[in-house]
Amino acid sequence: MLTKIDNTIKYGKKHGGFGIQILYPGLIRPPLNDSGFSTIGRIDHARITPGTLIPMHPHKNDEILTYLRRGNVKHLDSEGYTATISNQKLMMMNAGASYYHEERVLDEGGVLEGLQIFIRPITAELSPQVQFYELPETYSTNSWRKIAGKGSDYPLQIRSNTWLMDLRLERGEEIGLPEAPSDDSAFLFYVFEGEIVMNETVVLTTGESVLIERENPTIRAVEVCDIVLFITQTNTEHFDGGMYSGNLH
Repeated sequence: MLTKIDNTIKYGKKHGGFGIQILYPGLIRPPLNDSGFSTIGRIDHARITPGTLIPMHPHKNDEILTYLRRGNVKHLDSEGYTATISNQKLMMMNAGASYYHEERVLDEGGVLEGLQIFIRPITAELSPQVQFYELPETYSTNSWRKIAGKGSDYPLQIRSNTWLMDLRLERGEEIGLPEAPSDDSAFLFYVFEGEIVMNETVVLTTGESVLIERENPTIRAVEVCDIVLFITQTNTEHFDGGMYSGNLH
C-alpha cells in the first residue's frame, strides 16, 4: 500500500534567517492518535541563512540525525564535542537523559539546507552520546547507502529498530526498495529534492513523501533526485515521550 504525504500536511516555522517545514508522519493515520509513525517521530526540512545562531538548547529522549545537503554548521554540545557539520560529515546526537547543543551556520557554504530527523529510542533515560561520520562520497549514485540504524553495518547507530538510507537517482533511472528487515516493516520514502514517479502512478516532488507498506514499488527518477529512506517496524518497542520525537497527542 502506498500512502502519499504531500507538503500541505507540513507545519512551517520561520524566524529571521531560520526556516523549517516540519513533518509529523503519523498525522496521515488519524486513528493511530500519534503524531509520529512507530519510531519515526518528526522530520524537519531546514533552510537557514549564514550567520544564524541556534543557541544552546536541550534535548531529551530523542535520537537526532543531522543530515545536510548544503551549507556548513559549527556544532558545540554539553558532551564536550565541537565539529563542523557539512554534506559530507553527518552527526547523530543520541540525546538520552539530558543533552544540550548549539549550532551556528557558517558563511562558507552559503544557505544551509538539510534534515533534522527525530527518531524515538527504545526506552527513556539512556546515556547521552554523540557520533560523527565522514561520508566517502557526497552522493550515492543509483545505489542505496546505509547511513544510520541498528546494527554494525550502519556507520551511525540508532537505539531502536530504525534504519536510514539515502540515494541520488539519476534522471530516467529505476530502482526498488532494499530488503525489509521483517514482515512488519514500513518504509517512509522522502524526496529531499527532485521528482520521481512510483509505479507510474504516484508522483512525488521536493519535500513530499510516501508511506510504503507491504509493497515493493518501482521508483523512477523524472529528474535527478535526492532521496532519504526511513525503515521502521509497526510493532516494535519504542518510547514515544521524547522532547521532540514524542507524541503530540
